[in-house]
Amino acid sequence: MNEMGNRISRKRRDLGLTQSEFADELNVTRQTVSRWEAGTVMPDIDKISDIADILGVSCDYLLKDDVTEENPVVTGGISRLLRSAEGKTVRLSFFEDEADIDLFNTDCRILAFEGSWMKVQAETKKGTVEKLIPVSSILSLEIKEEAA
Repeated sequence: MNEMGNRISRKRRDLGLTQSEFADELNVTRQTVSRWEAGTVMPDIDKISDIADILGVSCDYLLKDDVTEENPVVTGGISRLLRSAEGKTVRLSFFEDEADIDLFNTDCRILAFEGSWMKVQAETKKGTVEKLIPVSSILSLEIKEEAA
C-alpha cells in the first residue's frame, strides 16, 4: 500500500464509510476504491479534489508524502491577489513545459484553491471539464470582464 492509499483508507474508515459507499459518492466502482487503497493504481487527478472534499482533507495531504497535517494552514501559498480571482472567469497562460491542452486559449472559471492546487471549470470541445491544476504551472492569468 502506498502513502496515498493508506491515507484514503484510514480517513474513509474514520468517517465510517464502506468502500462501496465511498465509491458511490465518487461515481466509481468499489473495486476502483480498493485498487486506490491497495496502491495498485492512483486516482485520476480530476478525482483528487473530490476525494479530499469527501474525506475532509487537503489535496496536498493526499498527494504529498511529506505533508502530515490533514488540513494544513496555508501561509504564503496563494497570494491574496490570486485568491481574489476565485469565482471569476479567467484566461490562463502556462509555462511552456506545463501547458494544459484542454485549457489552452480557453476561458475558465476558478472554482477553488486547495493548498498549492487550483480547481477550474471550462467549456471545451469535450464539453464541460473540471480540472485540478498546480498553481506553480501558471505563468499568468487574465481576469475576463463579466457580461452585464
